[in-house]
Amino acid sequence: MRRIAAVLAATAFGAGALAAAPAAGAGPAAGPGYTPAPISWAPCTSGTLAGSGAECGFLVVPMDYAQPGGAQVRIAVSRIKHTAAQYQGVMLVNPGGPGGSGLGLSRLGKAVPEHAGDSYDWIGFDPRGVGASEPAITCDKNYFSYARPRYVPSAPGDERTWRAKASGYAKACAANGPLLDHVKTTDVAEDMESLRKALGERRINYYGFSYGTYLGQVYSTLHPDHVRRMVLDGNVDPRKVWYQSNLDQDVAFDRAVKVYFDWVAKYDGIYHLGKTGAEVEKLWYDQQARLDRSPAGGVLGGDEWTDVFLQAGYYVFGWEDMAKAFAGWVHQGDWQPLKDLYDQSNPPGDDNGYAVYSAVQCTDVPWPRNWNRWRLDAWRTHFRAPFETWGNTWFNAPCTEWPAKAGQPVHVDGSKVGGALLISEELDAATPYAGSLEVRSLFPRSSLISAPGGTTHAGSLSGVACVDDKVAGYLATGALPKRTAGEGSDVQCQPVPPPVPDASGAQQKADSPAQTAKQRALADLPRF
Repeated sequence: MRRIAAVLAATAFGAGALAAAPAAGAGPAAGPGYTPAPISWAPCTSGTLAGSGAECGFLVVPMDYAQPGGAQVRIAVSRIKHTAAQYQGVMLVNPGGPGGSGLGLSRLGKAVPEHAGDSYDWIGFDPRGVGASEPAITCDKNYFSYARPRYVPSAPGDERTWRAKASGYAKACAANGPLLDHVKTTDVAEDMESLRKALGERRINYYGFSYGTYLGQVYSTLHPDHVRRMVLDGNVDPRKVWYQSNLDQDVAFDRAVKVYFDWVAKYDGIYHLGKTGAEVEKLWYDQQARLDRSPAGGVLGGDEWTDVFLQAGYYVFGWEDMAKAFAGWVHQGDWQPLKDLYDQSNPPGDDNGYAVYSAVQCTDVPWPRNWNRWRLDAWRTHFRAPFETWGNTWFNAPCTEWPAKAGQPVHVDGSKVGGALLISEELDAATPYAGSLEVRSLFPRSSLISAPGGTTHAGSLSGVACVDDKVAGYLATGALPKRTAGEGSDVQCQPVPPPVPDASGAQQKADSPAQTAKQRALADLPRF
C-alpha cells in the first residue's frame, strides 16, 4: 500500500529510555509454546511520551519462532496505564504501513470520547524492524532523494532506469540478513501474542488502522480465543494482498484526487486555479509535465509533485496547505512550500518505513516475477487512472527481485471472534470500501460503520461524533451497532468534513478536541 505523503518525523525514542529486558525464555516451536520474559518498564524519555506519563521497555522475542533458542529481536513498547477504577485490559494499537511506528499510539486513549479509553492500558509498539525496535531495517537512505526518473515511462530509458533503481534497492536490502525472512504479518502477529503473554493478559483488545486492520485480521484468525474487543478502521481486503490491492488503490486514488480538485475549484475565489474540478485537474497535469521537463530549483520534478498531492487522496487534513502551495507555484513561481511538503513525507536520510513496508509486503505473499505482467497491468490501469498508477508501480517494484522468500496468504477467518467494530469512509482510496464489506462478511459478529461520500482514510477519532461516540460506546460496554440484513454497512455517518478556508486560504474551522487529541497521539508517527 502506497505510503501517505504526510509522513512526519519519527518518534524520538532514545535508548536511554529503555531498561534492557531479560533474555526471553526458550520454548517449543511457536505460538502457544513460547513464553517471553516480562517487560522491564522504565519512564519514557521522549517529550510527548514522557509528558503523558508513559512507560517504555523492550519485548524480547525469537527472530524465528520455529527456532526459539536462536537469534532474538527486541520490540520497543510503550504503555499508558488505565486511570479508571474499572480495568478492561490492554489495548494494543497499530497505525498501519506496514512500517509505521506505533510507540506514540499509547496516547490514543485520550482521543476516545467520554473517557471511554480510561479503563484500558494503551500499548504502543514498533513492529519488528521498525523505528526503535532492534534491529531496525534500512536499505538505501537516499532512495527518495531528488532527480528521480519520471514515474510515467514516456521517454526512452525511463522504464529501464526505474527497474535498475528498484533492483538496486532490493539488493541493498539483502544486507539486513536473515531478519528479512521473518518480518511477515504472521511474525508480527506472533509478536502480539508474545506481548499478550508478557503483559500477563488472557485476552487483548486491539485498535488497528489501515494495514493494522490486516494485522488484526491475521492475529484474530490465528488466536481467536485471545481477542476481546477489536476496532478495525480502514480495512484491507484480505483476498487481494498485496499485488491486486495496489492496483485497486490506483483506481481509487484517481477518484479521490478528483474530489480534491472539485474542492479546490469550489474556492477558486481564493486559489484561482480553476472554476471546475476539470479545470483544476488539467492545470495540475500541465504543471506535472512542466516539472518533468524542468524541475523547479533543479530538485522538484513531476515525481515530487505527484507525491506531494498524494496526501489529498488520503485525508482532508492538509488540503489547504497543498492548495496554497499549488497556487503559490502557479502564480508566483514559489516552489519552496512544495519542497517542504515533499520533505515532510520523505525525511532525508530515512528509509526505515519504506524498507519495512517492502520487507513485509514482498514476503507476505508471492508477487508476480514476470515484469511483462507488471507493465501490462500498469499501462492498462494508467489509462483509466493516471494520477498514481505508475508511481505506485515503482514504489512496489523492488518486490520483483526481493531477496527473501515469500510466504503464502493467510486464509482470514473471523467466525470464532466474539465481535469487532469496522469503520470505513466509502471513497477511501488507500483501503477501498469493498475491503470493509469483505471483512464484515468474514467476521459474522462484527458491525460496520460507513461514511458515504467520504475520502478520508482511517479517520475515526477525528471529531465526527457519529463515529467516535460509537467507538466509545463499544469500548465502554462491548455493545456494537445492530447488524442489519444484507451485505452493506450497518450504520452510516457523515464523513470527516473537508476544511473551510478563509480568504487567505488558511483553515477557518478549528479542530475539534477529539481531532486535536488524535493528532497529538499521532504527531510523532510515520503515516501509511
